[in-house]
Amino acid sequence: MLNILTLFLSYLIGSISFALVVGKLFYKTDVRNYGSGNLGATNVFRVLGKKAGIIVAIADILKGTVACLLPQILNSSVNPIFCGLLALLGHIFPVFAGFKGGKAVATATGVLLFLTPFGTLTGFFVFILTLILSKYVSLSSMLAGIAIFIYSVIFEDKVMIALSLFISVLVIILHRQNIKRIINGTENKLW
Repeated sequence: MLNILTLFLSYLIGSISFALVVGKLFYKTDVRNYGSGNLGATNVFRVLGKKAGIIVAIADILKGTVACLLPQILNSSVNPIFCGLLALLGHIFPVFAGFKGGKAVATATGVLLFLTPFGTLTGFFVFILTLILSKYVSLSSMLAGIAIFIYSVIFEDKVMIALSLFISVLVIILHRQNIKRIINGTENKLW
């Protein structure tokens, strides 16, 4: 029963849409009606500004990490990987926002930060470098995911290799429309 509760709470934590919370509470704005309509930090950044975007990004990262910490907090025997995956699922399909969420990049960062801190640091450097050079958040996110996967292949065990591959493929799939816009030259740049 405790294990089921742990998994259920992981999904619920992932389902907390901080883009919606910050937008409605502090800006009286539903970000789903503006910009890309996405419940993620990038859309919040564009619609509500830098401060709101940073707050949402940090909160979304933290919810991924907190979900992975739940087995320790609740003293359950669930593998933190499953908690992280359920938090991702919650972010993408949030029960509190009509099952239409974000692309889970920040939440995935929080999960990976718990599971492979150095791999996440590698991905962060790739993200920043790509963002500086291209100004595309979507491209930066996808390349960061690939970088973490490559790091895992070199330094991690088979479970982390599989997880990082799954997450990088998931991020690419969720950004398929962005890929089309990058190819067509219509993707929005961050600045």
